[in-house]
Amino acid sequence: MDQLQSMRVFVRVVEAGTFTRAAESLDLPKGTVTKLVQHLEARLKVRLLNRTTRRVTVTPDGAAYYERTLRVLNDLDDIEASMSNAQANPSGRLRVDVGTSVARLVIIPALPGFYERYPDIQLDLGASDRPVDLISDNVDCVIRGGDLVEQSLVARRIGNMGLVTVAAPSYVERHGMPRHPHDLTQGPHATINFFSARTGRMYPQEFDKDGEHIEITGRHRLALNDSNAHLAAVLAGLGITQTVRFAAAPHIARGELVELLTDWSREPIPIHVVYPPNRHLSAKVRAFVDWAADLFAKHPHLQRG
Repeated sequence: MDQLQSMRVFVRVVEAGTFTRAAESLDLPKGTVTKLVQHLEARLKVRLLNRTTRRVTVTPDGAAYYERTLRVLNDLDDIEASMSNAQANPSGRLRVDVGTSVARLVIIPALPGFYERYPDIQLDLGASDRPVDLISDNVDCVIRGGDLVEQSLVARRIGNMGLVTVAAPSYVERHGMPRHPHDLTQGPHATINFFSARTGRMYPQEFDKDGEHIEITGRHRLALNDSNAHLAAVLAGLGITQTVRFAAAPHIARGELVELLTDWSREPIPIHVVYPPNRHLSAKVRAFVDWAADLFAKHPHLQRG
């Protein structure tokens, strides 16, 4: 069997945590993945993994082998990426994950231009507001808004997401215009909230004016964890919410949403493209990161400012 392939499969099993997930991410039968790891163990005459019915764990020998193997594979990838043809014509499968609104309104409409420039890249685009684990899910890079949590990853800031407080005209006709953020917690008003798909934590709506900072969750009628569904709910007249300006702007321009509390502002949310440190020299990752950075820099509502 191919030793290099066996090494790559072993690394993927360690990172994915199970043979099944490793096989799915590599587009290989589970039996093939198992045989390749067994071949590697037989060749080395050591046990690399402890198997259970639910998960595999790395033995001490396996952990040492993983670290050295990862360096070797990264060096090989770097050598390939450094070749002039690879830089000029990046190719291969690229796994990217972005938020649903960014995918629908920003990335996908611009993809024809991306494919004109990089026709040999096969893009697997995950669209979800649930954060992914880049290592175990075998994702090359993600575009996400908010502060960075995982310090071991490489991040490049490519833009800002401004936020706006809005409601549908039908809602305003029924309940009137709020004059102060505290109005959202009393009287006839109800909010539409957004909560984390990973933790279930409700994100507050934030308001700043003349040094005063207010955070409220309001009396929410509805809470959602998907940005497209969140926007659909406010368009349906179900309540007041804060949402990203790039998604709301077309609806405001058409009169489908009304901007509220305009004398209050909110700090924009930074947008980063994030990738594991071992992917930084990959020609296809670099191509996508540079393209995305240029795309966001030209967007009227996503520029860094």
